[in-house]
Amino acid sequence: MTENTFPVYTADAIVNFYRTEVLTGQEAKHFTKSDLTPHPKPEAVQTLYMRVLHLLYRFRPECHSMVPLLENIQYPAYHEGATAIMSVYTRMQQFLPMCLVLDFSLNDLLAPKKQRTLTILSAIMNFLHFRKQRMEVVLEKQTKFRADMDRLQAYTKGIREAEKKIEMLTTIPPEQQAEADELAATLSELQATTMHEYQEVNAKNESITEWKATIAEKTQKLAQVKLDVSNLKEDISKLKSQIVESPEELKSQMEKMRENVKNIKNSIEETDERVVELQNMVQGVTHTEAEIQQMYSLLQDLESSMNNTKQRLEEHQELMAQYEKKQKELKNLCMEEGQLKRALGMKQDKECKQNIRRQKKREMKEQHVQEVLGQCDQIHQKREEMADKIQEISAETQKLKTSIKSLRDVCSKETEKAQALYDTLSTSMDELHKRIEMHTMDLKLNLTKMSANF
Repeated sequence: MTENTFPVYTADAIVNFYRTEVLTGQEAKHFTKSDLTPHPKPEAVQTLYMRVLHLLYRFRPECHSMVPLLENIQYPAYHEGATAIMSVYTRMQQFLPMCLVLDFSLNDLLAPKKQRTLTILSAIMNFLHFRKQRMEVVLEKQTKFRADMDRLQAYTKGIREAEKKIEMLTTIPPEQQAEADELAATLSELQATTMHEYQEVNAKNESITEWKATIAEKTQKLAQVKLDVSNLKEDISKLKSQIVESPEELKSQMEKMRENVKNIKNSIEETDERVVELQNMVQGVTHTEAEIQQMYSLLQDLESSMNNTKQRLEEHQELMAQYEKKQKELKNLCMEEGQLKRALGMKQDKECKQNIRRQKKREMKEQHVQEVLGQCDQIHQKREEMADKIQEISAETQKLKTSIKSLRDVCSKETEKAQALYDTLSTSMDELHKRIEMHTMDLKLNLTKMSANF
């Protein structure tokens, strides 16, 4: 843990976080900085770890002290103190690798150190921050998914309503079917008549162009005749100035002039007749032009009606295309809805299976808990029996202790007496040894004297 991937917070920040986020009630009030620094309290650290496990895994703190009675354990009352610590140790050893703490030991529970506990608590704090952020993201995704589901339902409702409207618009009721057939028949007849009238109008236009060409030629001839008449009048005026007074020449000129005048009158009458014919022709042409104009207006009306029908047909085609697109989108949405329904069905099946499994597990747990409670009752009975035995044994031990004390007092008195006797004996033995030494010295002196006498 020399190089941490998470920040190590201060003791104040850790205390504030765990008081607000993890601990509740009286535990949050009584938890202070003195529980962590300078010497962490094992009880406070153990309660913190238990509350973290309860927050994350819903494992209640009182469940740590339950002794599993799957095997016959002799004297289970002696195991209750160690099971809570061992349970917290095993579960924290499983949980702390997710917080990137890989060297959690039993010493961190029984004899925690300051820096070590601060790093472990800051790692758990970092993991809880990350868990809170992830839960917020998941909640946002859930809200978005619910909003999308609501939109999908609204879209499906709108599509169904649009389908109903399209069906209402496309399907012709039987009451109006006859009128629709009549309108279709009249439209076909109008198309046929308009084609025939177009042909007639084209033929009349060709004839009108021919008549206009002939009229233009006639007008050119009339203009030429008028020019000739004006030229003749000028010639007459010139000739009058040059008239000779001879009667024969006058007569001959007069006759020539009369003949010319007759010819001119005849030509004028012919031109007048031709002009009248041409006027009649022009009147007929104007009349035909008026009729053609009426026909043209009718054709324009027909064209506008045809354009309207075309527009309606185009709109109908666009509506049909939109209807097809909507049908495709609806099919896609139906496919997606089917997939979602299948997914939901699968999820519901899984949830049902999980609920069934959970129910079975709960039942098994309840049975196990009942068995455990029965075993606990038996254990409590055995514990009471053992407590009675222990009380008896303690009473016997008390008696033994009192007897041992009395014996010790007697022994101490006897030892004192023996010590006094030992002391007297030792002094008497010393005196005897001194006397013996004196006697030996006297004997030695006597022997030396006797040896000297000998």
